[in-house]
Amino acid sequence: MRVRRFLVTAAAAIAGMTGLVAAPAHAVAATTLANTIALSNCSASLVRYPSSVSSDRAMMLTNGHCYEGGFLSAGQVLVNRSSSRSGTLLNSSGGSLGTVRADRVLYATMTGTDVTLYRLTTTYATLQSRYGATALTIASSRPSEGLSIAIPSSYWKRIWNCKIDAFVPQLREGEWTWRDSIRYDTACDTIHGTSGSPIVSASDGQIVGINNTGNDDGERCTLNNPCEVAADGTVTVSQGQSYGEQTYWFTTCLNASRVIDLSVSGCLLTKP
Repeated sequence: MRVRRFLVTAAAAIAGMTGLVAAPAHAVAATTLANTIALSNCSASLVRYPSSVSSDRAMMLTNGHCYEGGFLSAGQVLVNRSSSRSGTLLNSSGGSLGTVRADRVLYATMTGTDVTLYRLTTTYATLQSRYGATALTIASSRPSEGLSIAIPSSYWKRIWNCKIDAFVPQLREGEWTWRDSIRYDTACDTIHGTSGSPIVSASDGQIVGINNTGNDDGERCTLNNPCEVAADGTVTVSQGQSYGEQTYWFTTCLNASRVIDLSVSGCLLTKP
């Protein structure tokens, strides 16, 4: 996983105004570090649903394995848990705009996908007026193979640019299995600390996934060495290969109040 390496080791040991929020304009500029959030151990971003409104509490997205309580066990799902996580909101060049704070984990898991979605203490309208921040929109549909993407890491203040190379039916790492994972081409050779970085579509500026792992040492299905499992069960290991996970799943689980409801028909997020 792409959390800072020394923190991976420690965590593994511990584990054994109404109106729509402004969306990106049609003429999409190159991806910058704007609206990313630097955490103590990972990268994150300021996000919104397609249906979010300016009076909604803002949200912060990072990986499940970046959760402040340590790695989540296989099958473990957190919903609506209290939190006091904070991070540094960045501008386009990586400079600090200020601190944002969470008061709740809306959803977190390391099973099926690898995400932690936080509710912040401030609204989108407040962040817009205070910092000029405009949240990145979580795309409502699955991305396509060959899509040009950018991966802005708030931790390293660096941006990777590449394309989606393929989708992996199952990606296994230690006790965790992720479904329909995103495999990048070789230009996105992400490193530890990039965990939780948004995968941003170069065509419309929306988030199509979240960066989470890569194979460091060429080992088979071990921590920091994920393996690909094909539909027929064939296992493949590619040292140096990096991956991300799907995020449109969030939009399949929203009720009419824009709240995650795992009982919604067609919801793809892992259930407890």
